[in-house]
Amino acid sequence: MKPLRLFTLGVLSLSLIAQTKSSEKPVSHHAAASPAAVHRSAIVIDTHADTPQRMLDNHYDLAQPLDGGSLNFASAKKGNLGAEFFSIWVDPKLYRGQYARRTLELIDIVCQQAAAHPDRMMMAWSPEDIERAHREHKLAALMGIEGGHSIEDSLGLLRDYYRLGVRYMTLTWSNSNDWADSSGDIDDPSVRHTQDGLSDFGKDVVYEMNRLGMMVDISHVSDKTFYRTVITSRAPVFASHSSARALTNAPRNMTDDMLRAVARSGGPDSQGGVVMVNFYSAFISDAYREAWTAQAPERQAAENAQIAQWKTEGKPITWEMTDAMDKQWAAKIPRPPLSMLIDHIDHIAKVAGIDHVGLGSDFDGISSTPEGLDSAADLPKITAALMARGYSAEDCRKILGENFMRFFREVQATAKHLQAQSSGRPTISNQQPYRK
Repeated sequence: MKPLRLFTLGVLSLSLIAQTKSSEKPVSHHAAASPAAVHRSAIVIDTHADTPQRMLDNHYDLAQPLDGGSLNFASAKKGNLGAEFFSIWVDPKLYRGQYARRTLELIDIVCQQAAAHPDRMMMAWSPEDIERAHREHKLAALMGIEGGHSIEDSLGLLRDYYRLGVRYMTLTWSNSNDWADSSGDIDDPSVRHTQDGLSDFGKDVVYEMNRLGMMVDISHVSDKTFYRTVITSRAPVFASHSSARALTNAPRNMTDDMLRAVARSGGPDSQGGVVMVNFYSAFISDAYREAWTAQAPERQAAENAQIAQWKTEGKPITWEMTDAMDKQWAAKIPRPPLSMLIDHIDHIAKVAGIDHVGLGSDFDGISSTPEGLDSAADLPKITAALMARGYSAEDCRKILGENFMRFFREVQATAKHLQAQSSGRPTISNQQPYRK
């Protein structure tokens, strides 16, 4: 692990953006209370779970047993999970031409779940709502769109999604869209990419998100898009479910320079963004990632054959079906130990600062998690492991939720400031030729 380093003021460049703040507080190492007590005292926030796919396609209810999943009411209560961001993710291949419809159906199913269980879950639109849900002993349900293709190149749709409760958007998923590039296909010559990481319309999207109070999520984006977004955004940005590339060389993870850039995002008066650590085995262990990559040809051939058979039988292909196949193959690879996940949290805390790390599990969207971390019920193990390394109760509460709450509040404060400006900002894409 590398300690925080302060850089002298130099020529304005991306490296300047990536410096850590001189006011960053180092990790403290004075634990007093028991891990269980510390975990119970925190508002635990997870910024990414793909459970809505199960709700919509399989009619899954959070009151039911897990049945192979990672999140339900029972596991959330046992793990003291206070707030969950449900991912609104539209498979770009399965739902081509229906992105908005599928997005709206996923938003609706989350709201329907809250309506069906008003004593156990409430929709939340703000940090204050999260706190109210915590006081009322309910799970705060929030939503984040995973993939900018859901807005179908429309700022109007973006605003509609915000009105319906969406509070963050990942600019891309593993697919590039018309205005931002993904780390998932950046090396694919058949995919058309932007010139600068964001097109002019992409910059308009980021600004409109700032103005609305919608958090800008840079998980999944290409490195060039990441830096262009940090420069463009008036508010701090965050990674809803990414880990440290210095420990696991996956393009979905953040380099140390990126970690520092997130911590400094939002401008000189900002307290910066947060990196929410992903639990996926291939993002926290190079050995697991390499094994998963090695079996790819055999796995993909077998899965393609199965999908072809289902199509012959007239069965509609759902994400749940393909995910089940992935899990069967994932089970052939040994899971990494929980300590590797803690390594990523620890690394980000030391590189970006203790105020810039949190949890973004990717529950119900990944095929493998570390040993002993099977569901939300196991979240207290993270607190115990952190305290075993010397993290204080204050440190743990920051990681478990306080860091994200501070960031969320700043994004909303920035929105109020932008909305109060007397003159509106003309869209770049209307002033300049659309450039891709």
